[in-house]
Amino acid sequence: MITRQVIGELQEWSDKTNRKPLILRGARQVGKTTVVEIFAKNFKQYIYLNLELSVDREPFQKFTDMETLVQTLFFLKNMRYDRKTETLIFIDEIQEVPEAMNILRYFYEQMPEIRIIAAGSLLETIFNQQLTFPVGRVEFLVIRPVSFPEFLDALGEHSALEQLKNIPLNEFAHDKIMRLFHTYALVGGMPEIVSHYAEKRDLTSLATLYDGLLATYMDDIEKYAKGNEVHVLRHAIRTGFFEAGKRIKFQGFGNSNYGSKEMGEALRTLEKTMLFSLLYPLISAQLPALPDFKKSPRLQALDTGLMNYILQIQKEIIGTEDLQKVYQGTMIEHLVGQELLAHQYKALSSLYFWVREKNTSQAEVDYVVPFDGKLIPIEVKSGKEGKLRSLHQFMNLAPHNKAVRLYAGKLEVTTVTTIEGKTYQLLNLPYFLVSQLEKYLAWFV
Repeated sequence: MITRQVIGELQEWSDKTNRKPLILRGARQVGKTTVVEIFAKNFKQYIYLNLELSVDREPFQKFTDMETLVQTLFFLKNMRYDRKTETLIFIDEIQEVPEAMNILRYFYEQMPEIRIIAAGSLLETIFNQQLTFPVGRVEFLVIRPVSFPEFLDALGEHSALEQLKNIPLNEFAHDKIMRLFHTYALVGGMPEIVSHYAEKRDLTSLATLYDGLLATYMDDIEKYAKGNEVHVLRHAIRTGFFEAGKRIKFQGFGNSNYGSKEMGEALRTLEKTMLFSLLYPLISAQLPALPDFKKSPRLQALDTGLMNYILQIQKEIIGTEDLQKVYQGTMIEHLVGQELLAHQYKALSSLYFWVREKNTSQAEVDYVVPFDGKLIPIEVKSGKEGKLRSLHQFMNLAPHNKAVRLYAGKLEVTTVTTIEGKTYQLLNLPYFLVSQLEKYLAWFV
């Protein structure tokens, strides 16, 4: 069983006095149902409803009033209806009954003591015009793939997890955690695959699971999209993983004849399903973090392990001492982005990177993160500090003197001076510490 850190977010939601029904967002097979089942152990009564099943669907289709609906649900599940007993109701596949989405508002208005969590297919939500969210009457929480700390927990590597969270890292822990992180880079963070690997420790047995995930996403397209949308979306999924981690153009995306408009719409649709994200660059080195939507975005895929499987670069990862040498560094940069997103649970959470594009020169910093009123640049790159030219350009413009480099080396803080003469402090972190970045920034500053 993978212990998900999102459980803490669910508990915080549950403890609110003005709690609203919670809708879980996340790509298929990312573990939404499992997370709720773990959380449900905190309650005296737990009711699971799957609206793909007619017996669970019928009470919502025949809805007349809240009192009758709730009594019916408790009766069907052989439970006692008592407003004083803490009860969690999980409505899975809620998209199957459009009326059920609107009924959530009545739980909020008339029966706030019952905790309600709902989840379902995001593709159906997008294409079904009858589905509308009760604005102001629900909350959202995003579930993402398993993070590296959660991966360590799943593997039973509790001492490594303890050392990972120790700030600053003890040097003796570096090599072992680095090896484990390389395994995480190879396997990825999809819960079913992580659980299977934790049990079998057999990388060769994962291929069927990766194929199954891809088939699920393709089947969703066939099920919910219509007409030419099906072909464009299928192309976007098939080729999207090849373009992940790179800046893209919509026109001719994935070596196709599709135009900018139709590919843009397809990728934005897949972004709503959380299978891909479009990251637009910042052009300023200080807050506010306002992306420039006129510039080419970078494509972020759901999971790096799935990407590695599709690209067939898994053998490159096995045995390498530096993930920067794999796939021209794109894979580790992508994985860093996945780790930065792993603990962002809000629906509007995003990643940022920075560019400076001029006729004479171009610069690009892999990521920038807001921290303590500043935009902190993060470069994912091995080698000597003098080669961090884009980072130097950002720091020349930044109104502070703190930067981060993620690489295969050891934890250290160095002082760097740009050609223009600005001196700044560079926090050099092993890339396996990206999940602890916020704590290290506090320690660094």
